Amino acid sequence: QVHVVESGGGLVQPGGSLSLSCAASGNIFKIHAMGWYRQAGKQRELVAGIQSGGTPNYADSVKGRFSISRDNVKNTVYLQMNSLKPNDTAVYYCYVDLQGSDQGLSRSWGQGTQVTVSS
Repeated sequence: QVHVVESGGGLVQPGGSLSLSCAASGNIFKIHAMGWYRQAGKQRELVAGIQSGGTPNYADSVKGRFSISRDNVKNTVYLQMNSLKPNDTAVYYCYVDLQGSDQGLSRSWGQGTQVTVSS
C-alpha cells in the first residue's frame, strides 16, 4: 500500500558530491520521521534522520559533510552528500515512519541505491 522510491545514486570521485531523493506515496495518513541507512558488506549504519518537525541527526562519520532535509508536501526526504570519501561507498536505504489510514504505525523502506566513491 505504501511505495517508497529512491533515486540519485551513482559513481563519483573522492571530494565530489551526490544528492539522493526518496519519495513516499500510497496509503499515508501521516509521515513522522524519515532518514537514511547505509550498508557496506555486513555493516549497517544509520547515516541521518530527520524528525517531523525538521530536527536532524547525523552519524559522526558524516557530520559536516552531509545534510538531510524534507519536503512534507511532496512526502520526500533528501540527502545532500558533499566531500565524499571512499568509505562512503555503500548501498543507501531510506526509511519512512508513517501511519496508514488505519492509524497504525509502521516503517517502510526504499529499494536501495548504490553510491560508489572511487577515483
